[in-house]
Parts: sequence; C-alpha cells; structure tokens
Amino acid sequence: MRLSNKVALITGGTSGIGEATAILFANEGAKIVITGRSEERGKAVVAQIAKNGGQATLVRADVRNAVDCRHSVDETLRIFDRLDVLFNNAGVFYPHTVVDCTEEEWDLQMDINLKGTFLMSKFALPRMIEQGSGVIINNSSGWGLVGGDAGVAYCASKGGVVLLTKAMAIDHGPQGIRVNCLCPGDVDTPMLPEDARMRGQKWEDYLATCADRPMGRIGTAEEIAKAALFLASDESSFMTGATLVVDGGGVAD
Repeated sequence: MRLSNKVALITGGTSGIGEATAILFANEGAKIVITGRSEERGKAVVAQIAKNGGQATLVRADVRNAVDCRHSVDETLRIFDRLDVLFNNAGVFYPHTVVDCTEEEWDLQMDINLKGTFLMSKFALPRMIEQGSGVIINNSSGWGLVGGDAGVAYCASKGGVVLLTKAMAIDHGPQGIRVNCLCPGDVDTPMLPEDARMRGQKWEDYLATCADRPMGRIGTAEEIAKAALFLASDESSFMTGATLVVDGGGVAD
C-alpha cells in the first residue's frame, strides 16, 4: 500500500501504460481519476479497479484543451479534495520525416505530448503548492533522449518533455513538489502495432527489429507502471528532475 490515502490523476488512462498504471496505483491504495477521450474504454478501467476494491472515476478530456485540463483537476479536487500525484501520460505518435510530416500531424503531436503536459501541470500545481507536497511524473520516451527514424515530431515533443521536467523540478522543488520523467522504450501497447501499420511493416518483422536490443524483447505496460509507482511513492523521495529510462537497454545500445 505504497500510495495509501493518495489521490492520483492519470491522463491517457483508458489504455496501455495509463491503464496499467491506474490499476497498479489503485492496488497500492490510491484513489484514481483517469482522463481520456474514449468513454467506453475508460468505464472498463474504472470497473476493473472497482472490482478489485479500489476507487476510481473517469473524466472525459482532451489534454490539448485548457478547459478540459482545468476541469480534470477541478473534478479530482471536487471528488477527493486533494491531488497528490499527476501522471502526464497521454501521448500520440505518427512516423514521419521532416519532409513528409504534415503541419497538422506536427501540431497534433506537439499539442498532446508536450502542450498537454504543460496544461495539466499548470492547473495541478496550484493545489500541490497549497498542500506543500505533490508528485508529477511526465511520460517521455527513449526517443526523447536520442533520435529515431521517421519520428521527427515525436522526438521533438518528447525531448521537450524531458527538459520541461527539469525546469519544473527546479521551480517547484522548494515548494515540496517532485517532478520526474519516465522514458519507456518499445512497449506492448496499442501504439506499437499502429506504428507498424503506418510504416507498412508486418507485425512479425516489426517485432524482430524491436528485439534487436540488449534484453531482446519489448516491454510490458505493467513494467512501465511499476517504474511510475516508484516515482510516485516515497521510495523515490530524494529524486526530482530525473529521467528514468525503462527500455530494455535500447538507448544504451
């Protein structure tokens, strides 16, 4: 029960890493609010948490929209009267080079991956400052640290998340708030087969390229959730402004 009596708000909590993290945090004692654009998937996650004896609620939100982001925080405070952990997890990926990336897809990845992290933090921080405590976890990527093929907008947005994390840690550490960053590698979520499809690759061939890592496999959403739990809990009490890479050795190779 490492998050007993804590309240956690998780963006993009309706599938993949967000879903796995919501379930794990709830099992560790946290009260959960998840955001997402799919009401059907969100209700399924909430039901799973309730089935395990936890408390959770869904707020439909698009992190590109400041009104939605403010509403997500306001609803969290209305229901649970505090906010201890914000996991900025919502993200999208489209494979493009600079030449073939459209302005619309550049803006979409910047808006969800980077601007959404900024907006959610902007509205969560005042309450955390008032409480004198809080944890923000920003989900970046291994490609936020190194370049990747046909991923210019994604790399740029996730690199921005890494440095946004460091700047926030400096600003808000004196107020009792820790801000850290997760950098997952290839993870078994719906985003991965969709990337393969957009690249015109067979799933088997795509997995073979992902296996060319020191650990020889892709990760699971549950493995990333465990890393998020470490950053959310007091086990990482002396960490802020840090980047935690969980990628099977991908960026080390």
